[in-house]
Amino acid sequence: MRLEGKVAIITGVSYGGQMGFALAAAFAREGALLTIAARNAERVDARAQELRMQGATVVEVAADLTTEEGANTVAQRTLEAYGRIDMLVNLAGGLTIYGPFEELTLQAWEAELNNNLRSTFLCSRAVWPIMKQQGGGKILNFSRAGGAESSGPMMLAYNCAKAGVDALTYTLARAGKDAGISVNAIGPGLIVTRSNLDAMQPSPEELQRKWVSREQIIEAALFLVSSAGDGVNGVVLPVRAKDV
Repeated sequence: MRLEGKVAIITGVSYGGQMGFALAAAFAREGALLTIAARNAERVDARAQELRMQGATVVEVAADLTTEEGANTVAQRTLEAYGRIDMLVNLAGGLTIYGPFEELTLQAWEAELNNNLRSTFLCSRAVWPIMKQQGGGKILNFSRAGGAESSGPMMLAYNCAKAGVDALTYTLARAGKDAGISVNAIGPGLIVTRSNLDAMQPSPEELQRKWVSREQIIEAALFLVSSAGDGVNGVVLPVRAKDV
């Protein structure tokens, strides 16, 4: 197993059929000890119970990761449970604001940046001293395939947030190099998740040509956080469909 005995925090594990839960289940199958986090207590508890039924060892934390208190709580609960933190996967966030630039309110702008960029910064900062003290660790962020330039004009706040995640990834990769901390990101294409399928209702042909499976994302993530990816640092790895 590729992650035998490793301790992994995965944020954004809230709904079944989504990327966060799929990653958590895959990491558990590879031997990882898990902490999963999301804002909604009922949903994160339900996901934890499902994972335990699959044989996973998991700590669930309901926390608002856009706050210092929430991010620090996740790190401390993990340290108390397992004694170390080997991996952090910053998956919390996503596209929630869609519309013309001129209709974008300040409140919506701030919410999208907070959910995607601020949460990534706060969670990374929370685990950083722990990883430094133990001699290393891996942080995996989520950007988007092709970077902000490939994003549509109706997603301004999201585009800017993900550009910030890229900058955070590159900067932290340099900051953590001497401490044995590697920081990378996955730039996913349109992922086959329950919510995406329900919202967009793609044809079978579109699914095959333009969408990325959860399994493809999982394999890329496992490569970057496992020993196979030890020589990779400061990379935003695009995982795209063949027609994108």
